[in-house]
Amino acid sequence: MSDEQLLHLVIGGELTDLGPDANQFKDLSQVDFVGAFANYEDARRAWKSAAQRTVDNAHMRYFIIHAHRLLDPRNDGHDH
Repeated sequence: MSDEQLLHLVIGGELTDLGPDANQFKDLSQVDFVGAFANYEDARRAWKSAAQRTVDNAHMRYFIIHAHRLLDPRNDGHDH
């Protein structure tokens, strides 16, 4: 495992739509910032825990944002 920090953010909240590509939050002031993590594995654990806590709310979704891709100017945002 590399010691390189690859920043990942975990956020969630209630969505306006339940479709498979839905990602619009109902109320941005209520978005839950779970945290910032140095690697994907830690972010995934936090995502899973947050998602399990809100399993009874069908509109609630959590996401992992690969922030390291946004911070690296050499990265065009696409996986090759």
